[in-house]
Amino acid sequence: MKITVETFTVRKKFALKISRGTTSKSTNIWLRLKQEGVEGWGEASPFSIIESQTKDISDRLLVELTAIIPQLEPYHPLQRQEIGIKLQQANISTAAQAAIDMALYDWLGKKAGLPLWQIWGLNRDRIVPISVTIGISSPEEAIKRLKAWQDTLDVKTIKLKLGSPEGIAADRAMLEAIRAFAPETNLMIDANGGWNFDDAVAMAEWLAQQGVEYIEQPLAVADDGKLKALSERSPLPIFVDESCFNSADVLRLATSVAGVNLKIMKTGGLTEVMQAIKIARACNLKIMFGCYSDSSLANTAMAHLAAYADYLDLDSHLNLIDDPFTGAAIEGGRLLPNNRSGLGVKHHADG
Repeated sequence: MKITVETFTVRKKFALKISRGTTSKSTNIWLRLKQEGVEGWGEASPFSIIESQTKDISDRLLVELTAIIPQLEPYHPLQRQEIGIKLQQANISTAAQAAIDMALYDWLGKKAGLPLWQIWGLNRDRIVPISVTIGISSPEEAIKRLKAWQDTLDVKTIKLKLGSPEGIAADRAMLEAIRAFAPETNLMIDANGGWNFDDAVAMAEWLAQQGVEYIEQPLAVADDGKLKALSERSPLPIFVDESCFNSADVLRLATSVAGVNLKIMKTGGLTEVMQAIKIARACNLKIMFGCYSDSSLANTAMAHLAAYADYLDLDSHLNLIDDPFTGAAIEGGRLLPNNRSGLGVKHHADG
């Protein structure tokens, strides 16, 4: 198979501030593999669970993919086991693996002439509405952001980023403003590891009184050992994101939390997402799908498995000024994959 990669930069309509920093744009990688006249597409987007700046990570992703391509091109896209062994031996980043895995599935679906959700026998009617994300900001700016989201789609659920560097008083002020403006909208909280244990306990008790549904990643990854104690004291379910990359992490954290946030860039592709889903279900955990600065390409890939998810946070492409792709579409607040073969994604340059 022939594999090529190229970079593309996406810019956010609204910069996203979380506890670790702020992002306004991202340089992602578009991977294309071709075999027998069929082309499969994948995306690698940079991310870090330590800081928000990603340019160096983008450069490393491009280097990794450029280096691994000659080792993969002798294989056929159907030789998934051999390709997987090569990727494991190369020890490349999960985002680079995700681009390759995504493209292999896209190729398979296009070769079969079927969308992936249909190949997997899934029911799109089971897909829940997506949440929209509001980053750390002043109460006034948070309301402004929510109004912008409401101009874009029918907002069913809000994910509010807390863990403000200004402390939990600032977190509470922001939440109170959003709750007053949208009292009936479902509300979830993501602290991105921005609280210490005592603040997390205090906020869990207070947030429960505000009608919040769950708290995501209240503690830093270094404090994973405190998650079980926090869950025992929290009246709200605790989910993890930065602490959970793959199926092994799901198993490791199964007795400490109520749910996991699975992202295609963290897991290394749809193959590992499916494995993580199976283990999470076996451990009676809730499942959320999330994203980084992913375009419609990566978010559409996850949308094909969305029927498995209890919560969906696949809104990054909706905050992009210059998303080069179109794929899954918003209908009634839900992100639904289409009936086109493979991922069903088109590039704007192709019309």
